[in-house]
Amino acid sequence: MLYILLSVICSVTVSVLLKLAKRYEINILQAITTNYIVAAGFSFLLYQPDLAQVTASSPWWAFISLALLLPSVFLILGASVKQAGIVKTDIAQRLSLFISIVAAWLLFKETFNNYKIIGLILGFVAIFFVLRKPQQQASERNQSLAPLFVFLGFGIIDILFKQVALAKEVPYTTSLSLIFILSFIVAVVISAVRIIVKKEQVRVKNILCGVILGIFNFGNILFYMKAHKLLHNNPSTVFAAMNLGVIVVGSLTGIIIFKEKLNRYNYAGIILAIIAVICITLSQIYAS
Repeated sequence: MLYILLSVICSVTVSVLLKLAKRYEINILQAITTNYIVAAGFSFLLYQPDLAQVTASSPWWAFISLALLLPSVFLILGASVKQAGIVKTDIAQRLSLFISIVAAWLLFKETFNNYKIIGLILGFVAIFFVLRKPQQQASERNQSLAPLFVFLGFGIIDILFKQVALAKEVPYTTSLSLIFILSFIVAVVISAVRIIVKKEQVRVKNILCGVILGIFNFGNILFYMKAHKLLHNNPSTVFAAMNLGVIVVGSLTGIIIFKEKLNRYNYAGIILAIIAVICITLSQIYAS
């Protein structure tokens, strides 16, 4: 369970760093750009991928889609943490798994049992409650949109990563390294445009924040993969512990450390999210 705990800590730390970015006037885009080259460096160091294995027949459409989506959704993640807080953003990110589950049903004709159906229903209801504010003003409704886009963005990203994993001719770690490199290139292009058009300056603190962000972002992936490898006979345990861990630790961090204010609907959403993840986990156990 140590690897799962480390993965949870890394995941929540990424949200905390994004939360602190505004306080220390960090340019999120520059930090995200640096994050991807750091993640790519660790990937090459630990996995030693052979990019020669990537050919014209490889799933380039998925590689390019992920390279475009990852920096974009990361920016949305930063905006969501800043506007809506860590609690709502982490829950939206974790509940995005329900999009990939629906895709598995619609695209891959995966069979559903009662636990999975109940989990899906509760998951989508949880999103509604987590994002709900009574008598919302226009500015508050805009704040609710950011976690919603996080929910949709990470759901699509998860589907694309599943497509990459299906490409057996290319090892997953090699594909991951390539995606990090392509994401870095996309982020550099966006950063260059903003530097030229908006006259933004490249600052050392942005780069340093990006290095720290890259370490924890890659650590999240590394420890999650190690947990699955160590507990290969119990994938549902990893799935449940990771998602529940991020929801609980992220919620406690936002409420206790950053004093984020939640209403009764939001608390109901957190409880429903936890129950939904448990139901999805039970559906995996009873399906095996």
